[in-house]
Amino acid sequence: MGGRRGRQDWLTHLILSLAALLISAPLIFAFIKSTQVSSDVISPKLMLGGAFFDNLGKVWEGAHLGRYMLNSLWVAVCVTLGKTVLALLAALAFVYFRFPLRGAAFVLVLISLMLPTEVLIIALFDLVSRDLHWANTYQAIIVPFLASATGTFLFRQHFLNIPTSLADAARIDGCGPLRFLTSVLIPMSGNTVGALAVIQFVYAWDQYIWPLVIMQQDEKQVVQVGLRKLIEVGGQTDWGAVMAGAIVTMLPPLIVFTLLQEQFSKGFALTEDK
Repeated sequence: MGGRRGRQDWLTHLILSLAALLISAPLIFAFIKSTQVSSDVISPKLMLGGAFFDNLGKVWEGAHLGRYMLNSLWVAVCVTLGKTVLALLAALAFVYFRFPLRGAAFVLVLISLMLPTEVLIIALFDLVSRDLHWANTYQAIIVPFLASATGTFLFRQHFLNIPTSLADAARIDGCGPLRFLTSVLIPMSGNTVGALAVIQFVYAWDQYIWPLVIMQQDEKQVVQVGLRKLIEVGGQTDWGAVMAGAIVTMLPPLIVFTLLQEQFSKGFALTEDK
């Protein structure tokens, strides 16, 4: 019996290892090519080279990759903080306040989850550039993304699992809604906050279409658009430098996920830790 279970465990680990290798194959390939010189990048050679820092230097200084990464970091941090705060306030209203058409309003929030930015990009461009005059500003790539239907849904579901007796006790003690949020709900929502922070940081870091449309000043552009500019149109592209730049730009989201991986896992757990 034990031998059979051991073989099953071995087979399970083998399948999972092969799946992990298959999923990570593009990343491994990019890292290998980022260490090679230009003449080896276009060859089928899959051996590590010693040109990673030379390739990185080309894009860090020559293509201003460092500046693009700082711009993306500023945008991602602002969007993550703004979305978290607004989602907490919205969830507080949906759970603990009674107002007309509350259910219909939450349904509209859920419907907005099915509307990608690309669908709204024309109307959003007219609003931001013509009405608000925010073209080529950081407000244009931060403010439109501060509302989070995903965050509102996650926090609402989490708040519904918190005993209502806490809200009643806080109300008896004269605790206002914001005090109840900051002193009771937020300390009890660390895992959900961490999970949402990971999602929103990665989402903001990976923004490409909207910054490309609304941001024309190169010094304020984000890193994903900056990477696209490394690929020469009609010319010869230094793919080793491009791969090195792509590897480095993956580090901030990876660091955020590593720091918050426990909260991320617990935030989406099906069971609640007691």
